Amino acid sequence: MAKALARITGLFFEEFTAGDSITSVGRTVTETDVVSFAALSGDWNLIHTDAEYARQGLFGERVAHGLLVLSIASGLAVRLGFMEDTVQAFMGLEWEFRGPVKIGDTVRVRATIDEKKAMPRLGGGFVTFKMQILNQRDEVVQRGNWKVLVKSAPAA
Repeated sequence: MAKALARITGLFFEEFTAGDSITSVGRTVTETDVVSFAALSGDWNLIHTDAEYARQGLFGERVAHGLLVLSIASGLAVRLGFMEDTVQAFMGLEWEFRGPVKIGDTVRVRATIDEKKAMPRLGGGFVTFKMQILNQRDEVVQRGNWKVLVKSAPAA
């Protein structure tokens, strides 16, 4: 049976076990987040920035940028601590945007270890996580896989 990971700092490649999972604290998406992301990215799409326009659209109100929510998820994952000082590189992702995140929604991340592949020549191995971003109603709003390169434990 899979166990829940404790909040710990810097797991090495060998310490990851398929099936283990951990869930982050929540973070509320704010008006400031949406406007700041629009300015940073240059994505001023009206569904994010114009309340009157968005009111007539699919979601009935403004929604956060999907990539903003993915970026927030990355930060929440780092706050969990298990990647601190041991992740060497983010290698890639496969991702789906499943539902809207509106201003005022609170999101959190659930990370489940899916698989590992040792890469001794790189000093560690690849760890693939099944990731879910959940809103305050436990609905999966985004999901996919993240692949990272993690250091091996130092030789004893």
